[in-house]
Amino acid sequence: MKKIKPKISKQVFILGMVSLFTDIASEMLYPVTPIFLTVVLGSSMAVVGMIEGISEFIAGILKGYFGNLSDKVGKRSIFITLGYGISAIAKPLPGIFQNVPTVLFSRVSDRVGKGIRTAPRDALLGSYSHGNSGAVFGFHRGMDTLGAAIGPVVALVLLHFFPENFQLIFLAAFVPSILAVAFTLFVKDKPVPAKHVNKKNYSEFWRSAPYNYKKLVVLLVVFSFVNSSDVFLILKSKDISNSNSLAIFGYIFYNLVYAAFSYPLGGLSDKYGKKNIYSAGLIIFSIVYLGFSFVDDINLIWIFFALYGIYAAATEGVSKAWVSDLIPDEMRGSAIGLVTMLSSFAIMFGSFLTGILWDKFGSTIPFLISAIVSLIIAIVLFMQNPKRNLN
Repeated sequence: MKKIKPKISKQVFILGMVSLFTDIASEMLYPVTPIFLTVVLGSSMAVVGMIEGISEFIAGILKGYFGNLSDKVGKRSIFITLGYGISAIAKPLPGIFQNVPTVLFSRVSDRVGKGIRTAPRDALLGSYSHGNSGAVFGFHRGMDTLGAAIGPVVALVLLHFFPENFQLIFLAAFVPSILAVAFTLFVKDKPVPAKHVNKKNYSEFWRSAPYNYKKLVVLLVVFSFVNSSDVFLILKSKDISNSNSLAIFGYIFYNLVYAAFSYPLGGLSDKYGKKNIYSAGLIIFSIVYLGFSFVDDINLIWIFFALYGIYAAATEGVSKAWVSDLIPDEMRGSAIGLVTMLSSFAIMFGSFLTGILWDKFGSTIPFLISAIVSLIIAIVLFMQNPKRNLN
């Protein structure tokens, strides 16, 4: 009798735990940091956008480099441990030195760690999938996002008992970060035969990459340009509600929905196609940003945060699974590294532009642009000739 492989392997579960604890730490800080910058340190929206943009730019370069390097050495786990370790050390720094340069340094260092680990980790996840990449990446995103929901709750509890003590939150985030690093020590590489180790640089890889992969990269990068940092949604909800706590609760709610839908939508993408689920997610994104452009009712904002969680569940893990399906295992680090690198560059420019447009014209213009462009991309995907389907 043929042994049936479990849908979620032990290694996928361990990587999920790593992301769970990392995101508890990261998301204790993510919704707090823009408020800390604007309210406590008096920064402008452009500075917030600049910090997010620079951070994503550096992370993007490293995602590409270390994705390709992990292919060349045929190992992933060492980069996973190193990347999570650097992020853990960086997180508490603004709690020690409360100024804008330290926030910038901490955020950049945290993204350096993310840049080192992301592509090797996702390539490893792909190698542990067996025809169920959507479910595997969906499970991982679900664990990641569950941490993203827990983290802000911890931050809110700390702020309740220690009002306005942002320093404590930055310091407390170090604890789950260390737990995440400990879990990385149990991550094992999937052996790659020496003859299959990919030694190609990016120019050689791109020339040999499948057409469908190249087309997908272009679409993902264009969307990334209008998919600016989530901090702007947090700040928009803060403006509407006039409450820091409600803004953070909205972000928590979004992450709970995201976590709940990631695994089911990942499984549906295995059954009905990555393109269809991803395109539906883009339409939801367009609706959300259109809503944030014009609505100022806090009750409707909760609906939009819920929809935003469904959008994320339909796109984040699904897009990585989509790339994983198109590329063989030995080239997967380069493939994921390239698309995440280029997407990070696009997010950098998009976040900086969003900050400038917000300061000059208000939030409506940048949100409306994002809504329109994402809808156009969804239509383009749906109109693809089935004979040249990206799936």
